[in-house]
Amino acid sequence: MDLFAEDIVDSGGSFTLADRLRPRRLDEIVGQEKLIGRGMPLRYAIENRKISSMVFWGPPGCGKTTLARVIAAETGMRFLSYSAVLSGIKEIKEVIKVAERRLASTGERSILFVDEVHRFNKAQQDAFLPYVERGSIIFIGATTENPSFEIISPLLSRLSVFVLEPLRPEGIVELLEKAISDEERGLGSLKLSVDEGVLEKIAQLSAGDARFALSTLEVSANTAPEGHITEQLVANVLQRERLLYDKNGEEHYNLISALHKSIRDSDADAAIYWLARMLEAGEEALYILRRMMRMAVEDIGLADPNAIRQAVAAKEFYHFLGSPEGDLALFQLAVYLAVAPKSNAIYKAQKRASADIRDGFTGPVPLVIRNAPTNLMKELGYGAGYKYAHDFDDHLTKNEHFPEGMSPRKYYIPTNQGVEERIKKRLDEIERTLASRNEIQDDKE
Repeated sequence: MDLFAEDIVDSGGSFTLADRLRPRRLDEIVGQEKLIGRGMPLRYAIENRKISSMVFWGPPGCGKTTLARVIAAETGMRFLSYSAVLSGIKEIKEVIKVAERRLASTGERSILFVDEVHRFNKAQQDAFLPYVERGSIIFIGATTENPSFEIISPLLSRLSVFVLEPLRPEGIVELLEKAISDEERGLGSLKLSVDEGVLEKIAQLSAGDARFALSTLEVSANTAPEGHITEQLVANVLQRERLLYDKNGEEHYNLISALHKSIRDSDADAAIYWLARMLEAGEEALYILRRMMRMAVEDIGLADPNAIRQAVAAKEFYHFLGSPEGDLALFQLAVYLAVAPKSNAIYKAQKRASADIRDGFTGPVPLVIRNAPTNLMKELGYGAGYKYAHDFDDHLTKNEHFPEGMSPRKYYIPTNQGVEERIKKRLDEIERTLASRNEIQDDKE
């Protein structure tokens, strides 16, 4: 049995439009100019057959598999394609060993392309190390997830990481136009007519995914009365707009980050957009609410103490009504947080205090502020000399509050934003009053 027979080497031919139109040469690839444009390092390596093992990181439909195939074609190497979803490590290792024997006997090198490589666990990824280390095969992995998190460090350190971007709408329109006109590999023989703006609409809804766009065009063409594709026909095919979103993947964190930074930067309209996009994509409203409650303290804090009350109220509102009625509370909260005065003074205070504690400032509680519920504790000096603030007209007094050997710290430094401006004035007033009282006490002594 020849392990390099085409039906074993490849994952199988496809008769879909997207597969038929797959570029066969570098110059046919649309987009990715930053990687394979004239003069770019990867293009130079391909053209001079000096490629090494690598990983392609990018969203679905951006051309990861296509680029790997083109590299094999341009360099004259055997292309072995596997999916981490469908193939096991044992099967792949057997083929790698045959590829090594072929290299030794004929000098022909092989490219091992592993799609969705992030789906292999740590132990499985370890299996590739000796082959990548020896260079007996050229390993090309493809992933939609951040390699820093999903590929083990020993393997990642031996790979060049190339980031592929989603195709721009104009690039996808170019592909769709080619598909309509190409009689050999495309839909040219159908003599389709397409209403103005339809291709642009498909490109916009594809979210940079060329495969999705071509599939949408193919289904539309197969169902178009008399070969006439209208915007309504495409809408019926799609049912709803496609949103690139993975609630467990990096895009999940990218979008919540966009919402957070829009609110922090006081851009209410952008906050509304990112919030709407997350909800439309199916994100859980309570997750978004939890994050916005954090924003109410981290980025606003005491500059507007009402922000946290608004967040709690929005959570209660949503709990009571659910979706879609309760979604309005999220938008109201997002706008409120965006326009509120901003301060991260509480956030920074927490960081300063935590740093001191980690640095070892963890002495015992001073005796003067310890509770003394028993006679023994009183005899040991618990609470001795404590000054009760309410015994003073201004309700201010000075006790020792930090552990012995630790000088008083200034953790909370209010800003001049919103309510914090008043808080700052009050803190300054307290400090002046206590300083004046200490001076009087020193004079008496």
